[in-house]
This record gives sequence, C-alpha cells and structure tokens, in this order.
Amino acid sequence: MRITPAQELRSRCARLQDLMQNEGFDAIIMVQNADLFYFTGTIQQGILYVPATGDPLYFVRKDFGRARMESGLKEILPLKSPKDLPGLIQGYGLTAPQKLGMELDVLSVDLFQRISKVFPQATTSNATDLIRRVRAIKSPYEISIIKDCALQIDRVHQRAKEVIKVGMTELELAAELEYCARREGHPGVIRMRSYNGELFYGQITSGTDSAAPAYCDTPLGGMGLTPAVGQGASYRSIRANEPIIVDFCGAFDGYLADQTRVFCIGGLPEKLHRAYDDMIRIENRLKEIAKPGVSWGAIYDNCHQYACELGYQESFMGNPGAQVSFIGHGVGIEIDEYPFIARGFHDRVLETGMVFAFEPKAVFAGLGAVGIENTFRVTDDGIKHITFSSEELVIL
Repeated sequence: MRITPAQELRSRCARLQDLMQNEGFDAIIMVQNADLFYFTGTIQQGILYVPATGDPLYFVRKDFGRARMESGLKEILPLKSPKDLPGLIQGYGLTAPQKLGMELDVLSVDLFQRISKVFPQATTSNATDLIRRVRAIKSPYEISIIKDCALQIDRVHQRAKEVIKVGMTELELAAELEYCARREGHPGVIRMRSYNGELFYGQITSGTDSAAPAYCDTPLGGMGLTPAVGQGASYRSIRANEPIIVDFCGAFDGYLADQTRVFCIGGLPEKLHRAYDDMIRIENRLKEIAKPGVSWGAIYDNCHQYACELGYQESFMGNPGAQVSFIGHGVGIEIDEYPFIARGFHDRVLETGMVFAFEPKAVFAGLGAVGIENTFRVTDDGIKHITFSSEELVIL
C-alpha cells in the first residue's frame, strides 16, 4: 500500500494557501473523496479544514484509526458532529472565517446548509477552481504513479490482441480486459467530478454500437447492458471487418491514465481506415502546437479546424447533434480534471506539470467509430507521452 509522502501533502496545502490568500479566503472546507485523497492521502469520512495560514486540520468521523494510519498530516482529530467544528478550530488558535470556501460543484445542498449553519458569520464562496488549479500541476511523484497506470493499460492492450475473436460479445471482451487490469492492481473505481458522471473501467464497443450516442459527456457511448447504465459494452457479438474500440482507463494507487486503441478482425472499410489515419494526423497536430503558455481553447480551435479541413465537420467527436465540445481532458485522481482542451477556454493556458488525455475520434452512424487517445504530460518544451501502446490499427 503506497502512502502519500507527508512532504507531498505539505506542498499541496502550501500551494492552495497561496491561492487562498490571493483570493481573500480565510479557510476552505473539503469533504469530497478525490479532494480528501489529494490533500490528506486518504478518503476516510470527515472534513478537511484548511486555514489561509497554518496547518490543515482533518476532522474524521469514520474511520479515525485508518485516517491516522494512512494520512501524513500532522493534525488529525476525531469528529462527532459538524456542530463541534467552531470549538475545535478555536482550540487551535484560529478565528472564525469570514470568507469560507467550499466545493460547491460537488457538495450536496443538504450538507452545504448544515456546514453553513455552523459558520453563520461567514460568506460562503466556491473554492473549486482553486482546488482544481492546484491539482492540475502534477509533481514528479504523481507522474510516476500515472506512468504505472500506463504500464497497466499496455498490458490490457496486449491482452486484447490475444483474446479478441469473432463471435465473442463485447461484454465477454470487457470482462477479459477488466480481469487483466484487476490482476495488475486496478481498484475497479474510476472517479469523475461531473454530476452523474459514471464510468466502469472504460468503454468497450464494436461495429455500429461504437457509434451509438449516450447520455454521458463523451464522443462515444455504446449501448450498454441496460438503460439503467446506458453506455459501454453490450451483448452484441463481435464481427469481422468492423471497428472494435478499447477505450480503457487504467487506475493505480489513486491515479488514472486514459488510452483508446482500435482493433479489427480482417480489416476495416476504407472510410473508417482513412478516418483512423486522419485522427492520428490530428494528434500529431496537437504535438506540434501544445506547449506551456498556449491556451486550452486555442489548441481546441486549431485541432477542430484541422478536423473540419480533413472533412469531419459532421462526424468529429460524435454524431451530428451528439458531438461534444472538447477533444481532451485533464487526468489525475479524476478523469475530468484541468486542463480542458475545449471550446471557449481561451483564458487558461497549459502549464508545465499538467497531465491530459487527447482523444480525436470520428463517428459514423450505422458504420462505426474510430479514433486514438493518449495521456500526455506537459514539459517545458512541449508534451510527452505517458501512455505508449503502439498506435497502429491492430488488424487481427
């Protein structure tokens, strides 16, 4: 079991406190699992209180013993009720906050109201942007874990080449690949920040189902097994001469990496084969232009325009009416972190240490989908691959 080093936690808190002081926050409260893990090293149920200066205070309801074992924070205390917070905070010489930040993008209204009543003097503001900005810059420690995720995904990729055959169902293929990932340390959980965002390992789809739209904010959906989930692998049998999409999210020690590869048995129709080659061209365009200081929106505009020039205006990143307005997304503890390579983000720029997945895909209703996805890290002189499986179309 890998324990987040105490120095990592101190550095993360210090960077958050710098932003808090610039924005005038007296304190930030966090309760969401991904944020707790990032700033405490554990997800034991409780409340993390980060003052603008001084040590963070981690108040734990369940399980206090595990929190003490798993977290490198200095101040970890048991908590019976949020009502006790003012007294506990005062005991550390801290005054009641006047401007209090919370994760208003993910916090339930009920819990927000309960905490707000505890600090009636405070003006509450959304601290999510500050938290996400800190989390967007990965340390060498974090990148080393994400590289472990990439190793896991490559083993899944190799296993796919061994097991794919005509007649097996998408579900059977998904089960084989999920089993492989579990043996390599995948915990079976993919965290997403977006409301109702759900993902189970990834999306394994084939043929016309690979072009089926779904409710989720992704270019590919898949029919799934039931309307209760409505995405991903179905009972459809895999056939020759059609695309087989393995869009797989590796997970290891709390972090994620994302990769998509396309397989087929016998070959693909010319239209799909050409589209696959063109998606590689769009990825190569990304590699030419993505550098620190370039805006997320500018990268999106450039690559989207290139896709249109190649003839994919109606099929790029989804079917007409179901196209998404992004080509890439940050990856870390959650699958939808900063940065967003998306329409409109011209006021945000790439920074050294950011990690993101880029996924140009072409979708044709009634025919299928193709595309490529890799996870990259931003360095001082451009972007470098983290995922590394061969990008060649796999023809079995």
